Amino acid sequence: MVPKTVDSKNYNIIPHKPSKSNNFLEKEIFTRMKVGFPMLKLEFFVRHFLYIQHHKSLTWTLDYTKESDFDDSCGYWYIIPHPDDPEGKTRLYYSVQVSMFDWVPKFVVDFMSSKALTDATAWVKKYSEIEWAKVVASGGGPQSVEGEGSKPAVQKESIFSRFFPFVNKKKREEEERVAAEAAAKAQALEEQEKTESRKRLLVVRAGWRRYVLVSVVLVLAMYNASLFLGGMHEKSQ
Repeated sequence: MVPKTVDSKNYNIIPHKPSKSNNFLEKEIFTRMKVGFPMLKLEFFVRHFLYIQHHKSLTWTLDYTKESDFDDSCGYWYIIPHPDDPEGKTRLYYSVQVSMFDWVPKFVVDFMSSKALTDATAWVKKYSEIEWAKVVASGGGPQSVEGEGSKPAVQKESIFSRFFPFVNKKKREEEERVAAEAAAKAQALEEQEKTESRKRLLVVRAGWRRYVLVSVVLVLAMYNASLFLGGMHEKSQ
């Protein structure tokens, strides 16, 4: 499931052979999503277009063959290597436009524009760092990535390392230390996400309780006011 959503699931995936005729489209991914509050959820159907190999991007529109609770939506993700650290970091661009129907309450529109849509980039950073830490912990990394059809690299033992084995031992110890730190970081990020999820749930529950209490107080105040006005009317007669 996509983070920061109530529910999400792919209902169709169409692979394509990239070519100039289809602008190097690799895949179409159709996803059903739900966002919103416990008492108000909005469902919409998204059609993604994947162009990672050639254009380094993912674009989307609504799936117009289905009925969504959004009037319209479109956007894109675009990735490039970070100029300061192209091997270890990625710069991500994100853009989205959403048009709501008139029946959607204003506070929901404000929530979608000010929080939900900006959270989209925050969860990508967090979860990509978790996955990268897992790759490093398992011994992977930029040096271990192989292209399609390429032969695995064979590390040749040098004369220096043969006569000075403590150098390799020190290197292994350093790699184990880095892997352990990466694993600990991944676990810490996962625990942080669980803690933040519990906090958000408590805030939502507290918010709805306040709303109910304020509503009850207003109803009682109106009831008392009607009793008071009724009594004043009887006395005047």
